Amino acid sequence: MTATLADLATPVLLLDGFKVARNLARMRAHLAPHGVVLRPHMKTAKSVAVMRDLVGGPETPITVSTLKEAEVYASAGVKDITYAVGISPDKLDRVAAIRKSGCDLSVILDSVAAAQAVATKSRETGDAIPALIELDADGHRAGLQSSRGEELVAIGRALVDGGAALKGVLVHAGESYAEPGEAAIVLAAEGERATAIGAAAKLRAAGLPCPTVSVGSTPTATFGKDFSGITEVRAGVFMFFDLVMQGLGVCGLDDIAAGVLATVIGHQPEKGWTLVDAGWMAMSRDRGTSALPVDQGYGVVCDPLGHPYPDQIVIKASQEHGIIAARPGSNAKPLDLPLGAKVLILPNHACATAAQYDSYVMTDARRPGEVLGTAARFRGW
Repeated sequence: MTATLADLATPVLLLDGFKVARNLARMRAHLAPHGVVLRPHMKTAKSVAVMRDLVGGPETPITVSTLKEAEVYASAGVKDITYAVGISPDKLDRVAAIRKSGCDLSVILDSVAAAQAVATKSRETGDAIPALIELDADGHRAGLQSSRGEELVAIGRALVDGGAALKGVLVHAGESYAEPGEAAIVLAAEGERATAIGAAAKLRAAGLPCPTVSVGSTPTATFGKDFSGITEVRAGVFMFFDLVMQGLGVCGLDDIAAGVLATVIGHQPEKGWTLVDAGWMAMSRDRGTSALPVDQGYGVVCDPLGHPYPDQIVIKASQEHGIIAARPGSNAKPLDLPLGAKVLILPNHACATAAQYDSYVMTDARRPGEVLGTAARFRGW
């Protein structure tokens, strides 16, 4: 007998494999005419099954945000991984071990000190560890500022002369998450590209190699118009999407592949509240939409098949309680759902919500209401 959503104990994380595959196909179709490689970021999925069954399998080059991800995916046969968080010396033994297992793991860095540490480990192991120099396109986070051309070259020389390998440059336009609308994101994408190709040109002019010119965020990958000079694009949350991406105009609600199935556990009629068993432990505390034109609270509330109830959001959350009500300022009537009814809550930030769970319950939009199985996911660093 086929299991259904009604059979599930909640809260539980659902993942629609059909939507994940559709989102991937759309991104690949967008990038294909530009001749760049898509290196999907697996930080949201954290699942060998998702990588194997939906993303393309071990032959696909991927990006990760933790060495735990690199270790797990390498053990599953992935041979080409970029660890896209700045490296520190204490992590280089793990990097060397992953590379020794047969995986071509690259690291990123933005200082001469880090380059020297990578070079030292390369000499110790007899393995030239490949490193990309991280660049700062918009002041969002880490990376070398483009004005520091002399330091850029010094980092490159510290790698090459010290026995490591200079693989190229890498940029992440994180501020593309800050302003909604295609026009603003197109500008961010061009700034990201200009930063990357400008640094690559400086390295090459100094006689240093720069085979890889890597850019990427879901917004800039989606709306980027010009990828000339770029060799690869990294993006991750586009596979699942979430309410932040929807609020930026990058996707629609129907593109969001992950959500939390919850059960109605009570009512407060005088307040217009419906209570469910998914609080911030199930949804995470991420309130990323609060800075966007439409604040989605802790998530948009849908029927179990993903059809949104008009203007119903999780307005408050405690550890194990979610409070559903009409969006502030809305004239929507309270939900009329009985005790025990199921709802699907779309998350603000897919990465943060997925991090609360050890597995996905797999579904398919073409087979509404059916449970197709589970896919394990992992956590840790």
